[in-house]
Amino acid sequence: MSRIVIDARESGTSTGRHIDKLMEHLHKLKPRGEIILLTRPTRVEFFQKVTPGFKILSSDYKEFSFAEQLGFARQLYSLKPDLVHFMKANQPVLYFGRCVTTVHDLTTTRFRNPAKPFLIFKIKQMIYRLVTVWVAHKSKHIITISEFVKNDLVHFARISPSKITVTYLAADKIIEPALQIDKLEGVKFIMYVGRPQPHKNLQRLIDAFVVLQTEHPELHLVLAGKKDVLYDRFEQYIKKQGIKNVMFTGFISEGQLRWLYENTAAYVFPSLSEGFGLPGLEAMAHGAPVVSSNATCLPEIYGDAAHYFDPLDIGDMATKIGEVITSPALSVELIKKGQTQTAKYSWSRMATQTLDIYNKAIARRKT
Repeated sequence: MSRIVIDARESGTSTGRHIDKLMEHLHKLKPRGEIILLTRPTRVEFFQKVTPGFKILSSDYKEFSFAEQLGFARQLYSLKPDLVHFMKANQPVLYFGRCVTTVHDLTTTRFRNPAKPFLIFKIKQMIYRLVTVWVAHKSKHIITISEFVKNDLVHFARISPSKITVTYLAADKIIEPALQIDKLEGVKFIMYVGRPQPHKNLQRLIDAFVVLQTEHPELHLVLAGKKDVLYDRFEQYIKKQGIKNVMFTGFISEGQLRWLYENTAAYVFPSLSEGFGLPGLEAMAHGAPVVSSNATCLPEIYGDAAHYFDPLDIGDMATKIGEVITSPALSVELIKKGQTQTAKYSWSRMATQTLDIYNKAIARRKT
């Protein structure tokens, strides 16, 4: 009987949505053999409810740490797996067992985090680049979440495309009842939800919003996401420039997010680099018209269901947003196409493809 260990330590984070949905739908497939999930202590109970047929073990090793390199490797060896699925490129370099790895994108190899000390981050970034190349060659198979990332990894790590399978993510409608944000009652707004890292391009979105305000002074910009040092910097910039009608929500509940999606004049996704772009697809699932950057994977994922702009051109961004919020016909068309687009993606299909990858990787070992 085969034993498959899955690294689910990122469960419960934004990246962890992929892990949680994969585990949920993989469990429904009732795979043969033993499946062991390694996750944070705070997520053990969650998986015991969602995947009662899997064995759930606590694994509290922080990513990019010596504990991950030594303690996590020791834990993996102790389990004697036939296959390990690492859900990110960071993994113990001392683990030489058979594995498959999911690579979400190569953003970390190209963009720096200004909230981190420059020299320390550059050293970590250099190490991450080397580890990514090493992992791409060491893994028996690679999973990416878009064709764009697949092609990007082929060129970055110089590996064969035949070693990579694309398994698209999917978008679900939030099941919690919509919960109104009182300060936005009766307010016309555009929105973004997510992290404020440099590649998310929020500075240009704010500057494009200023341009929009010349013709739409009543318009508001809602930036939703847990506050951190980078969001604080944007707040300071807005205050210094005297920009009006920008709302930082901080952390919001699922019900509040649903209300934002269902009531926004447009969901704007200005990103410079994405592996899939799940928030935009989720916005479509809730009936929001999407105005998106045309960078990296986004046209691949959104198809004709988004109104695209050049993310480096503030004027073009403002123009495209303005076209959507002033044209009911265009907005309705995008909403309709968005519903069609989201229906193309399936968590169940993604889980089936992943299980097939597991089975083939294990079968090759036995032959």
